[in-house]
Amino acid sequence: YLIDNTSDIYSEVTPLPYPKAGTTNSAVRIGVISVSGGPRDWVEFEGDPREHYLPRMEWVPDGSALLIQRMNRLQNENTLHRVEVSRRFLSRWPLAGKPAVLLVDRSAGWVNVCDDIEWIEANRTFTFTSERDGWRHLYRVSYPDGHMQCLTPGEYDVIKLLNVEIDSGWAYFMASPENPTQRYLYRIGLGAAAGRTTQAPERLSPTDQAGTHSYQLSDDVGYAVHTYSRFGKAAVTKLIRLPGHETVRRLDRNDPLQRRLDKLAPQQHEFFRVTIPERDDPNHSAVLDGYMLYPPQFDPHKQYPLLMHVYGEPAGQTVLDRTGGKHELFHRYLTQQGFLVASIDNRGTPAPRGRQWRQCVYGEVGVLSSYDQAEALKQMIAQRAYIDPDRVGVWGWSGGGSMSLNLIFRYPELYAAAVSVAPVTDQRYYDTIYQERYMGLPQDNKEGYLRGSPIHFAHQLEGDLLLIHGTADDNVHYQNTEALINKLIEHRKSFRMMSYPGRDHGIRGGEHTSIHLRTQIAEFLIEKLRPIATINTGN
Repeated sequence: YLIDNTSDIYSEVTPLPYPKAGTTNSAVRIGVISVSGGPRDWVEFEGDPREHYLPRMEWVPDGSALLIQRMNRLQNENTLHRVEVSRRFLSRWPLAGKPAVLLVDRSAGWVNVCDDIEWIEANRTFTFTSERDGWRHLYRVSYPDGHMQCLTPGEYDVIKLLNVEIDSGWAYFMASPENPTQRYLYRIGLGAAAGRTTQAPERLSPTDQAGTHSYQLSDDVGYAVHTYSRFGKAAVTKLIRLPGHETVRRLDRNDPLQRRLDKLAPQQHEFFRVTIPERDDPNHSAVLDGYMLYPPQFDPHKQYPLLMHVYGEPAGQTVLDRTGGKHELFHRYLTQQGFLVASIDNRGTPAPRGRQWRQCVYGEVGVLSSYDQAEALKQMIAQRAYIDPDRVGVWGWSGGGSMSLNLIFRYPELYAAAVSVAPVTDQRYYDTIYQERYMGLPQDNKEGYLRGSPIHFAHQLEGDLLLIHGTADDNVHYQNTEALINKLIEHRKSFRMMSYPGRDHGIRGGEHTSIHLRTQIAEFLIEKLRPIATINTGN
């Protein structure tokens, strides 16, 4: 229940159906009905519908069958079913039979829903993405026998399929084989049936535009809406011709924004890599990507407080060479106050670095990731004398809020302060589809849920902590923060708390909410980590 205490003189209570990890899911079913009306025909799957998900469905091009993706509760098996539909009656298309298995995608960790089904030959072949060989690749699937042929072999990930152009025989997709912080457009031949036998991908994004590209392709791939951005720069969006990227028209109006950014104090930044020892085998190592923002008038002979921005969960990256939006501007403000600001993508984040990189955290989210973050910080301190090891802080939101807690609780010798916004403090309190995908069921992985939840390490807090949460958060419930508060009180730990009445997970709504929240974070960090401002920022 979400409780609104401020809209009226009496509280209002909103029920929120929300299956938490290990509890009962809703039952979902799929039916077919004629557009002219009539009775529904239900697809009859075997097994308990509460122990399966039905995330995607679509028609075969001629309308003779449905393709339905069905995942098991653990989400380590995605079965693509073919459900034939009979046309014997004009007024009704009854199902001709039970679902037939077309293909099964499995993993020891988890599998992803496929959003990349594009028909190459109507009713004969279509595309499908899978990580079955250790990398996310594009496959050509024969219909209806389900035979799979890899179209993009090699040690790189297909990030997203954008288009299949049948006439010319090309598949267009996003990838970044050399740099996981960037994104580029590639194309590859569809194979011998399309008149092409080469399997080497061809990069179409300009080689002199390092950074992040995104595209909306026309159906014939003759044109695209192309957005290009780099860290610290406003995005530029154009209508272009492909494959040469000739500009037809500029579409954005970001020049005024860029001029305003250019008036700010110069911002020095760098992307870097840091090597850390493997947790269980010091003879081997892992390489992590990171970035660092420097204060204006940076002097390498001085020492500065360091603020780490973290997320660290399988749902997102922080180290990306693209326009950073509100976080980038906030971090830029903090550098103007005298902070170093950095971020590291630990293992388990969705970087295009292969299945092992992404899924090695299975069953222990919060454990390996916090180890990676702490070890990376140790290396950074050892290699950069301008970092003051006694003035290191960390902040994050949602999964990053959880990570901030894990770091200051588990590694109190490294982190002097933490700001945790809307954190999951106990993984049992989060929803089934996300938490169970990466952790399994709490009934089967009790130890993993315990070790991955920061609430169980609250007694180790030594530094300064600021908790922030919206009371109407329908994603990460306010319950998480209240439970942690009780635990901190139990262990007589001092901390600060800022609740935002009636605000959701994004802590928006109400006049000046966003600027108030950022001000609370900045003032706390300035007070606790004591930077020396290098310039007068004015208003």
